[in-house]
Amino acid sequence: MFTIAIHGGAGSLTRKTTTPEQEVDYQKGLDKALEAGYNVLVNGGSALDAVATAVRELEDNPLFNAGKGSVFTAEGTHEADAATMCGRTLKAGAVAGISNIKNPISLARAVMDKSENVLLAAKGAMDFGRVHGLAFEENSYFDTEHRRKQLAKEQEKEERSNTGKGTVGAVALDEAGNLAVATSTGGISNKKFGRVGDTPVIGGGTYASNQSCAVSCTGDGEFFIRLVSAYDVAAQMEYKGASLKEACRNQIAKLTRLGGEGGLIAVDSRGNVELAFNCESMLRAWKNSRGEGSTRIWADPQE
Repeated sequence: MFTIAIHGGAGSLTRKTTTPEQEVDYQKGLDKALEAGYNVLVNGGSALDAVATAVRELEDNPLFNAGKGSVFTAEGTHEADAATMCGRTLKAGAVAGISNIKNPISLARAVMDKSENVLLAAKGAMDFGRVHGLAFEENSYFDTEHRRKQLAKEQEKEERSNTGKGTVGAVALDEAGNLAVATSTGGISNKKFGRVGDTPVIGGGTYASNQSCAVSCTGDGEFFIRLVSAYDVAAQMEYKGASLKEACRNQIAKLTRLGGEGGLIAVDSRGNVELAFNCESMLRAWKNSRGEGSTRIWADPQE
């Protein structure tokens, strides 16, 4: 039994402003990333490799706020965060405030595999990437016209509403029974002062343990950090005996009570999947070895 689920952000799209053509493009992007990760599992690959593969596909797609499609900072640059975690060993790797790395999730994986650290930031993280031969790109590679327009709009109104919710992520269970997670983001549009969200915070927006589940969050990052959301889902399962569905719904309820908006994807050690959110949209897809799965954008009362 194996399972993979991915997300491309929560609250980043509205029915009012999204055309049918855009919906199709987003669904195609999700499906391509899902299949890439799923194929790793089909061929006996690890959950760690599957989530990294899926997230790299999303990073390479300019529609999503990660990698090539990252939003602009207030200075007109790009700063990315990413994290990955192994549920079997509890090893993790994360990077924050990095620039010019083509695939931030690959750098996070290198931190996990090739260092004794968990979190590296800014120039030091990029120096580490150079040492280990990661691909770098010029600033222009990350520039997209719709993100530039988004920046102009945010700078005009000087607020952050509905701008930083395009984080991408993946969770997976492989045939060996191991869980893993990967999350990557370009942050929030017009961000200032080196802001870092929940994505690289292990336990905040990213967490995996074979004893419970793997979780990747997306949305208002500050709330996920304050709630220690990803770890709290796992803790509810390990210490309270909650089911994956109960733990995820409890966490979204906490988010809502604090006034935050967003969602999370999670898979447990039995291959159960939850895709929980409290806003109009969450770009999401999942598939298991039985052929079950779906690709969705808008809220579905049946989920």
